[in-house]
Amino acid sequence: MLSGFVYGHKLVNSSRRQITSLLVPGDIADLQCLYVPKLDHNLSALGPAVVAFFPHAAFRAILDQSPQLSQAFWRETFVETAIAREWIANLGRREALARMAHVICELAVRLRAVDRTGSFSLFIPWTQMDVADVCGISGVHANRVVQELRRSRVLDWDPRQIRILDWDALTEIADFSDDYLQLRIAGRDLVASEVA
Repeated sequence: MLSGFVYGHKLVNSSRRQITSLLVPGDIADLQCLYVPKLDHNLSALGPAVVAFFPHAAFRAILDQSPQLSQAFWRETFVETAIAREWIANLGRREALARMAHVICELAVRLRAVDRTGSFSLFIPWTQMDVADVCGISGVHANRVVQELRRSRVLDWDPRQIRILDWDALTEIADFSDDYLQLRIAGRDLVASEVA
């Protein structure tokens, strides 16, 4: 991913979409396809996105020649797996308000880590239906959750932009810790200067 957002998703009963991952600039969308023949899910752009393509055979050859690069991609695979586990816990055990807050916290930290936030605003071209499909709730319920987050004054949510007003309150609602992201700088440190 060079810019924009891509999401992974699966269709349930051929019509109901569950968004299973969000990819931000710097992420590799199909790392598993280096060793398995095809993806087990779909990838779609969430608004305008720029992606780079690299032939798998050439990629495997480079990894064979560079143990350090190979280790870096193993690490990336483990982090992706940790994110997937966190999303499973989010969908399975958190209430809708905490689910949505958790996704926003994760995106804020990941985007800040690649220097893609400004004045602690997240510019994300998603609709409330996209958010609903991330959180496994209906569009109507997503709207109610967004309104509750606004009323709580933890964030402003305009079309295409989320501005976090109270990071501590948002992380408390979300029960969020960024340890699973394995970033060298903690999320609190990443956002402290932006929120101040």
